[in-house]
Amino acid sequence: MSAAAPRPIAIAREQTVRIARLNDLARSAMGVACTAVATVGFRSLPEADQSRVRELIETFDAFDEDNDPHGERDFGTIYQLADGRWTTERPRLRDNERERVFWKLDYYDCAMRFASDDAANPAITRRVLTIMLSDEY
Repeated sequence: MSAAAPRPIAIAREQTVRIARLNDLARSAMGVACTAVATVGFRSLPEADQSRVRELIETFDAFDEDNDPHGERDFGTIYQLADGRWTTERPRLRDNERERVFWKLDYYDCAMRFASDDAANPAITRRVLTIMLSDEY
């Protein structure tokens, strides 16, 4: 008797887990494990704010069904509160929010010309992390 072949659902789940791990690595090693780019709007923020937002992206773990419906950990939001502090926690009231920054990961082929055929395979995928103000999305 031979072992049963893996079911498609199990294969898809394992692929999602691999993508999520690669995305965690990309965020924690921006510029090394991925290419990091920032929009003009984000780059217009004071350098101290840009630095703090990058720190929060590197350690981001506020994933939920709203921002991570597929479990790949490829998108998140950082909020600047009215007092100037940055956080990953969404303010209860929009009036308590001064700025909102999105970050997202996209997957390209090694030549950076087309989408990757398999985002779970780092040998054929280059990750690009984009940081932007929410109104630039």
